[in-house]
Amino acid sequence: MTSVAVEPERLDWSKGDGLLPAIVQHWRSGAVLMLGYMTREALRLTQQSGKVTFWSRSKRRLWTKGETSGNVLLLKSLHADCDGDTLLLEAEPHGPTCHLGSASCFGDAALPTLAFLADLDALIARRAAQRPAGSYTTKLFEAGLGRMAQKVGEEGVETALAGVGESDESLLGESADLLFHLLVLLRARGKSLDDVALTLAARHGGAKPA
Repeated sequence: MTSVAVEPERLDWSKGDGLLPAIVQHWRSGAVLMLGYMTREALRLTQQSGKVTFWSRSKRRLWTKGETSGNVLLLKSLHADCDGDTLLLEAEPHGPTCHLGSASCFGDAALPTLAFLADLDALIARRAAQRPAGSYTTKLFEAGLGRMAQKVGEEGVETALAGVGESDESLLGESADLLFHLLVLLRARGKSLDDVALTLAARHGGAKPA
C-alpha cells in the first residue's frame, strides 16, 4: 500500500482555524490508534517524510509521532473525507501508539475482534523471516510445503467432522487450528490474509487483487 497524495489547497482549513483533525488507523487491522491535528506544514512533512507529523496544540509546534520515544507511525495511505475537513491516515505503528504504553490511545475499545487475524498474519510473517528456535511455526516452515499442506488437509477434515457431530466448542477450536495452518501455508507461498480478502472482495464486486 502506498501513500495517497492529498492536495492541501483542496482541503477546508477554515473550520478549525488552520487545523484539521487527523484520525490514524492501523493499516492492517483497521484499529483506531489515535486522533491528532494537522496544519498544512504537518501534512506536507507527513507526505514528504513518510512519518506521521502533527501540530501539537499544547506545545504549539510541529510534532512527529515518536520523535522522542521512537514509536513512530509510518504512513501507508492518506485520505480526506467528503467535506475536505478531516483526514484519515492508515499507518504502520512501530511500538505502542499511546504514551501510556498501549497499542491505541482508545484502549481495547478501538480494537475490532477480527483485527487479531491481521496481527496473527503479521506474526506468522515474522516467524517466516526470523525462524526463532522452539517455535511451532518455525518447525512448520522448516518442514516444507508438503507438511503444511498436509496439516491444512488434516485440520480441514477435523473441522468438517466437528461441524456435523461435535460440540460448538470443538468446532470453534478446529476452525481456529484450520485458519492458523492455512495462514502458514499462504505465507509459505508468498501470500497473505490480505490477498485472500482481496480475492473475496473481487468476487463480490469490490477491490481487485493486486
